[in-house]
Formats: sequence, structure tokens, C-alpha cells
Amino acid sequence: MSENKKDFSPLIILTAGGTGGHVYPAEALAGELSRRGYRLLLVTDRRGLNNYRGTLGEIRNIAVFAGAMTGKSRWFKLKSLIKTAAGILQSMWVILKEKPACVVGFGGYASFPCSLAAVLLGVDLIIHEQNSVMSRTNRFLAKYAAAVATSFKKTKYAPAGRKTILTGMPVRESIAALSSRPRPKTGKNAPFHILVIGGSQGAAIFSETVPEAVGRLSPVQQKHICIMQQCRAEDVEKVRKIYDGYHCKAVVAPFFNNMPELYACSHLVISRAGASSVAEIEAAGRASILVPLPTAADDHQTANAAELKNNKGSMVFSQKNFTPSILAAALNDLLQNPQIIKTMSENAARLAVTDAAGRLADLLAARLSYFADQQTRKK
Repeated sequence: MSENKKDFSPLIILTAGGTGGHVYPAEALAGELSRRGYRLLLVTDRRGLNNYRGTLGEIRNIAVFAGAMTGKSRWFKLKSLIKTAAGILQSMWVILKEKPACVVGFGGYASFPCSLAAVLLGVDLIIHEQNSVMSRTNRFLAKYAAAVATSFKKTKYAPAGRKTILTGMPVRESIAALSSRPRPKTGKNAPFHILVIGGSQGAAIFSETVPEAVGRLSPVQQKHICIMQQCRAEDVEKVRKIYDGYHCKAVVAPFFNNMPELYACSHLVISRAGASSVAEIEAAGRASILVPLPTAADDHQTANAAELKNNKGSMVFSQKNFTPSILAAALNDLLQNPQIIKTMSENAARLAVTDAAGRLADLLAARLSYFADQQTRKK
């Protein structure tokens, strides 16, 4: 599309921020919409301003005030309320100035001001819910949204009727591409690659449990294991020293910027059960051990993991039961029976929705077409 044509194409505002669970689907959708020629603008909070990579980092970013309202003191909540009110006014000014065709919100408190501003100004709001239990932010906004896109077949608190459409969870294009690539071979004497990821905030439980569990395996089994483990920065040296005393190969870091390559070579993923992690595991078609975050709102991570667990695509342990002895037993079983890994991988792949970004973009296109028809009829 030429620059002149693109200048007159509809503008879509994306509003997201905070954790990767909200940002990754926004990034995937931004890439798809950009390819289709739409103009894009990201409204985020100050944490995200100009801090994103990929398409979100290439488009214009505007930061507004936003504040979390849960789990803090009354004074904190009052400050958050004032910030949110200011953010709504800022967002209303942005919308009046930019005149978007619609606003797409990805949940979380960072997206609330702009999403509510769209509702107040009569601009189409489409929200995307990543988890299998709708967030409190999206529950409120769903009453006024033109459409609600969901990631899971069963999404608690999603409004019934045609307003709710299953699109799946958009994942990064580089991860979705893994669905068509062959998985690494399994075998009793073959290397066994384990990828340990702790979510956007890291997971102390993995730093404590995974190394000790590996230490309980025999030296022969350890020699076959290659581990890539993400952990909190303060745990890196401690975890490295533990692995240095074993016979396995291990790379420990607070962040990996080559996740597609790590997924591609992994046989097993040990992870929390955030929506992005579950969707990427399914898209990559990898066996997994999931440990839902027990403090997640409405225990949504346990619900996220349920579909994989029920379809025998994953082993799911509560954090209470995720002990070194239990994990060591599970790893021993997988090393002794590589067919289990193959079966779990295949079952996970069957659940994947690798075109979720395209489905969500189609939903937006349909809404814009409907809106244009309505405007034409009024004339």
C-alpha cells in the first residue's frame, strides 16, 4: 500500500501495557494490522512508553496515567483513582484529536483509561480477553464493548450471545511458525532439552525446585539433560552454581531474547500457566509441566491450564505439590518413556490456534465494515 493510501486508511488505537500477557497479543495483532495497511497508535501507561520492540515499538506511542486498584492501602487506591481519572481525560483528548475507527483493549489497568474513554465518546471498543477467567477490568468493559474476543473456548464471565467471539490468543508470528516445523526427536539416549520459563516476574519456586529435582536424577540421566532456565536476576548465580555440580548442561539467565529458537529445540517446557505461555506452548506443540501461580486473580492460571491437562497435553501441578521429589519422579518417567513426550506434544499441537491474530483482525474488519454501512445508510 502506498503512503498516500495508508494516510487515509482507518486508524486503530491499541491500548495495552504491563505484563507480557497483555503486550504479546497486542504485538501480534499490531503486526497483522500493519500488514493489512491500517494506521496504528498505541496508548499505554508510563511503564510501556517507547519500551516495546517489534511493531509496537515502530508505531506511535502515547502514555496516559493509569493506576491499579486492587490489593493495596486506601491511600494507594485513592492515588490510583485520581491517576485513572486523569488518564481517562487524557485518553478522551487523544481520541477526539486522532479520530480512530475503533479502540482495541487488551485488559489490565493500563488499558482501562483509553478503553473507557472510547465508551464515553461512542467509539467502538473491542476487548480481547487472554485468560479463561475474564479479568475484572474486562468484565466491566464487556457491558459496553461492541465485541468481546476470547482466547479459550470456555471463558468464565464472558457475556453470552453473538457479542463474544472465540478468536484464540494471538502469539508472536515467530512462535506460531513453529507449528509447521518438525519437533526434536526423542529417545532414551538422545539429549533431553528442558526450557524453564517463569513468566514476566520470574518464579522463585522454579529456582528452588528444578535444580534440586535434577540433582535427584542419576548421573547417567543428568548427562542427557540440557536446561535453559529463566530465573530472577537475584537467583542466577545461586542456580548456576548448583547446576555446575551436576553432569547436565545448563544455561541460566534472567531473560532470553531468542524464545522461538529455545522452543524449537525443547522437548519439555516447565512454566507458569499464563495465557501467553499456554498459547505459545500449544503453538509450538511442546510437552509441558505447568505450575499455575496460586496468587493469580480468580485462580485464572489453573483454569488456563485445564484444557491442556484435560487433553493430556501437559502435566499440571499445584505449587504446593511441586516439590523436588515429585518433579524428579516426573522427569525420570519422561526420560524412561520418551513416547509420553511425543504424545503430549501432539496433543498440545491439536489445541493450537496459530491464526488468532488474523481472526482478531478479521473481527475488527467486520466491525469497521458494519460501521461504514451504518454511516452510509444515515446519509
